[in-house]
Amino acid sequence: MTLVKLGNGQKNYSVNPFLNDVFGSIINDSFLNDKLVSRTPAVNIAETDNGFQIELAAPGLKKEDFKINLDKNTLSISTEKKDEKLEEGKKISKREFSYHAFVRSFTLPETVDHSKIDAEYVDGILKLTIAKREEAKFQTREIAVK
Repeated sequence: MTLVKLGNGQKNYSVNPFLNDVFGSIINDSFLNDKLVSRTPAVNIAETDNGFQIELAAPGLKKEDFKINLDKNTLSISTEKKDEKLEEGKKISKREFSYHAFVRSFTLPETVDHSKIDAEYVDGILKLTIAKREEAKFQTREIAVK
């Protein structure tokens, strides 16, 4: 018995292998993937005893580029950045414009203290610290057996 590997290890769901190769190469084009992936930054979310911590990877930005809004229990982080690369004093034959924007929204639990949300941008990572209400913090105690 001989096993024949088709494609780049992708599953072949197409009736015609040629169609799978053509559409697979278009969908997996590195240019398209890079553009789609870069629109939404990666996020780490952690819960501690005192609150929540959100870390958003957004290198190449400034802290002034971020807009952080709280609407009821929805926390939204957004940014817009326009880059224009122009060389003055020369006959311009090419201009490069770049436009980057994203919005990430998170639904906060009822245990969050909305007045205690802090944000800090260091080394390409936006860190948000969200405190829990005092009554929502887990309190440990020993329970006596009667």
